Amino acid sequence: MGLRMRNRSIYLLQGKVGAGKSLISQRLIHGMAHNGVKILVITTELTTRGWIEQMESIGYGMTDFIRTGQVMVLSRYGTVADSRQDVTFEEILNSPAIPAADVILIDSVGSLLPDNMEKQDHFELIQQLRKIASEGRSFMLCADPEEMDGNLLHSLRASAEVVLDLDNVLIGGELKRSIVITRFLRAAGPLQTSVGWRVEPGMGFIVDITAVS
Repeated sequence: MGLRMRNRSIYLLQGKVGAGKSLISQRLIHGMAHNGVKILVITTELTTRGWIEQMESIGYGMTDFIRTGQVMVLSRYGTVADSRQDVTFEEILNSPAIPAADVILIDSVGSLLPDNMEKQDHFELIQQLRKIASEGRSFMLCADPEEMDGNLLHSLRASAEVVLDLDNVLIGGELKRSIVITRFLRAAGPLQTSVGWRVEPGMGFIVDITAVS
């Protein structure tokens, strides 16, 4: 899948609930951490402990990286500080944790955005993402099309360097998962347009060779 993810970029992982956005992002985070990348994880779906335990359950232990400060995990359902339901995307982008990271994962971005955004708001949000990215950071955004404004999602897709569309379908009683590489700019190697995959406890992400031609 392009050999490596470019820096100063926006990566968009799009899919409905259950499509595997979180799992794919966790696999990418695992690889980046082992290559010395400093990562900030912002989860709106799990507690901090829940995210760490999820990573452990699929064989992607993050404890050592968190202990050294290479990986930081923040959750809206805080276990140390009080939980907050009203945290905004703007507050996250202005957080002092942002400058300390090379890659910022937000899972999921739609739940942090207001419902009444106008076209100008979309432009300003993407402009702010681009400004932060230009300073040497990258954003990995998980997005549910049923949760986000369609115009904003379209703008994000057009602006992102990497767009991965995640889908699953039930075939013969078995759930088949796929990653469609919709967009991958500045790829350092060959790309396959579609990748079948599955996840196994303790083993993590596995490419389904039966789905590879």
